[in-house]
Order: sequence, then C-alpha cells, then structure tokens
Amino acid sequence: MEGLPTTTKTERRSRSKNLHTSKPSLVMAFFSCVAWLYVAGRLWQDAENRKLLANLLKRNIEQKPKVLTIEDKLIVLGCKDLERRIVEVEMDLTLAKSQGYLKHQLPQSESSSQRKLLAVIGVYTGFGSYLKRNTFRGSWMPRGDALKKLEERGVVIRFVIGRSANRGDSLDRHIDEENSKTKDFFILEGHEEAQEELPKKIKFFFSTAVQNWDAEFYIKVDDDIGVDLEGLIGLLEHRRRQDSAYIGCMKSGEVVSEEGKLWYEPDWWKFGDEKSYFRHASGSLLILSKNLAQYINTNSASLKTYAHDDISVGSWMMGVQAIYIDDNRLCCSSIKQDKVCSVA
Repeated sequence: MEGLPTTTKTERRSRSKNLHTSKPSLVMAFFSCVAWLYVAGRLWQDAENRKLLANLLKRNIEQKPKVLTIEDKLIVLGCKDLERRIVEVEMDLTLAKSQGYLKHQLPQSESSSQRKLLAVIGVYTGFGSYLKRNTFRGSWMPRGDALKKLEERGVVIRFVIGRSANRGDSLDRHIDEENSKTKDFFILEGHEEAQEELPKKIKFFFSTAVQNWDAEFYIKVDDDIGVDLEGLIGLLEHRRRQDSAYIGCMKSGEVVSEEGKLWYEPDWWKFGDEKSYFRHASGSLLILSKNLAQYINTNSASLKTYAHDDISVGSWMMGVQAIYIDDNRLCCSSIKQDKVCSVA
C-alpha cells in the first residue's frame, strides 16, 4: 500500500481550476476565426465585383467611342427619324401649296345648294365712284332680282372696295348705307382703300373671294370698262374645269424708271438692263382659275407686290405652272366688235 502513488487534495484543486480558465479562451478563439472568415469573404466578394465592373467598363470602351458625336446623340434620342419625317412633311406641304390644295383631292358630292359657281366677278370701285357704279348698274351689271337670278346661273358680281384709313368715318358709312340698299358690294375689311394700295387690293380680292365662294374662275374688272356679260359667260363656259388657267389680254411693255412719270416702277432695277416687263395679262380684265386664286390665298404673306396690280399678278404666275391663255376678246378697246370688254 505504501508503494502506490497518491493524489493530494491540493493537486486536484489545481487541475480543476485550469479546466475552468481554458473555456473562455476557446470561445474567444472560435469567434475570432468566424470574424476572420467573414472579413476574408467580404474582401474576396469586393475583389470579384471590382473585377466584373472593370471588365464591363473595358467592354463598353471598346464598343463605343469615348466622345459621342452629335449624330450618335441624335440617333440615341430618336431624332434622326423625326428629322426625316419633318423633311418629308415639308416637301408634301410645298407641293400642296404649289397646287393650291386642289390637286389629288377626293371629289366632293355637289348638292343643288352647294353647286360650284362658274365665276366670281369683282368690279374695282372707290369711295368717289358712286356715279360710275350707278352707270354700271344701269348697263351691263344686273341689279336687284336680276342679280340674284344671275347667281342662280352660277355667276356672282360684286363691287370690290376696302375700308377707309379712318375706320368708321363718313366714307365707310356711305358705302355701308349704299350696300344695305343694293346688296352688291364685296367689302375687303382687312384692306385700306387707296390708289397706292391697288396691288395689295388685288391680292386681298383673290384671297378673300376664294374663301367666300367656290367657283371655277375669279375675275378682276376695272371700273372704266364695259363688259359683254353674256360673251364673258360663254368664254368661261368653254374653259370649264381647266386648272391653272391664267386668262387675259397678254402683253409686255417698258418699265418706267424715272420717278414722277406715269406708270413709274420703283423696283425698275429688278427687270434687267432692257427694262422690259415679263408677259402678263392686262389689268383691265384678268381671269384666274380656282387653284391659282387658292395659291395666292395660301401664299399671300410672302407674295411680292409691284407698283401695278397686273404686274404683281403676272409675277406670281411666274412662280407656278400657270397656263397662259391670250384671248384677244379680252383686249378692251373702243372697238366693240368681237370683244368681251370695251372702254366705257
């Protein structure tokens, strides 16, 4: 019994204390390993993300230029296709304007109340031309019920006049009073009646007439000629459905460049060294088909006027494919034989 080793109480207590103190250390070591693994994992993930982003950036740089051109930006925004469509619409609009919005339109059904007129005849007049108007009403121009019956045949006749520079004055009131009795005026509300404004007046007349009446032809007549109305109607009946017709007594003539002389043309220098007007219909009586009148209405704001109304109309006709019809019967003179018009 004396030879066997024995364990004292002191040794047992020391061993038990060592076991208790090692447990917290193990726990701390475990959590340290977990934390290290978490941090390492995040660092690895961040490295993978950076690598992926670098590859994407490199690929984008290789595929696209570093600086986008204006063309590239327009393509991205879809503007190139829009620009092409705008150009196409502008071309279609220009074509429509040149044709007076009449070509290639679907035919409209005509009722008895909406039947197309043959002609609208505008007789130029002024504030001081009361006696001339009464002379016309007693000669070639119908009045009252006869004027209405003529319209039933498809011909409208009106005296054409603008407004006074002093709106609402006695000049305007006298015209309004006369018109209330005779019902034969076509008053151009937007035009100022004056001798120097005659070229603008003819533009107003054609533009406004084509908006108010649907007719085959629109005619301007001076107030110093007489008209064979039946002869004029016959001439127009023969020309029915003729688009782009510019009809009249065609002429040319010298451009007057000396200020103060009769028929002086301030824009004389535009007609070349020969100082000769282009071919145009005389202003005493000239006729336009509807699509030409519509062209004037559509492009009114941009059409240049010259010192004389017939020259102005002639210049507008040079810009379209007008058909010039020179009819000797429209060359007004004192000789009435075979004439539609004559000096009054």
